[in-house]
Amino acid sequence: MPIQTETELYAPIKQYFEQRGYTVRAEIKHCDLVAIRGDEPPIIVELKKSFNIPLLVQGIDRLRLTDQVYVAFELPNKGRAPHRLQWEEIRRLCRMLGLGVLTVQFFKRKQPAVDLICEPTPYLLRPNKRAALKVVNEFHERSGDYNVGGSSKQKLMTAYREKSLHCAYLMRQHGPLSPRQLRDFTSNKAVSSLLQKNYYRWFVRQSRGIYHITPLGEQALADYAHVVTAFPGAETSDSSAVLSTI
Repeated sequence: MPIQTETELYAPIKQYFEQRGYTVRAEIKHCDLVAIRGDEPPIIVELKKSFNIPLLVQGIDRLRLTDQVYVAFELPNKGRAPHRLQWEEIRRLCRMLGLGVLTVQFFKRKQPAVDLICEPTPYLLRPNKRAALKVVNEFHERSGDYNVGGSSKQKLMTAYREKSLHCAYLMRQHGPLSPRQLRDFTSNKAVSSLLQKNYYRWFVRQSRGIYHITPLGEQALADYAHVVTAFPGAETSDSSAVLSTI
């Protein structure tokens, strides 16, 4: 059964630090718990029933007093990280903020257990240059903004999907094509790999080095008509097709 108030966390965490030689006092200048050992800098612990943003804000505020700040909360049911996160994500977040993390697990017939998730060590963020380059490349390789920010469980128009769609469109317009012809049309140097992998099953190899569009590819052109109209010459060819039927 979840704890009713955050004060239930105080006793087990106090004992945790006392076992390590600290003297512990509660509610010192608005700090939930302060622990001091000899001449060492004070340790401050902020308590909350669960892991949440107000707890992190409190912890960050206490960093003005000492660099040894922990946030503590009850261990969620079955030991899972809160908010559908992974514990490694919790650790990384709190390390980036300079906070340590303690959890308390309560039992029916034995004493609570305090677990150290991470120490409050200064965190040096090292940018991932390779990942950053992938973001920049993906940005520039898209011809437009065809997605809605915050979308989930929906097919996104990625640069790869757009390039595949462009090849399918060209096959519909010109008939079966070779990788070399598609490279000339699209300036996409990786078109051979795109056709061979055929991730979306939009293409079929009719003969050696010759590819054509499949029914799935035709359906994709209809589903993403708003993207197809942005391809070079698409509006002109579509208008001509309409006029020829009049």
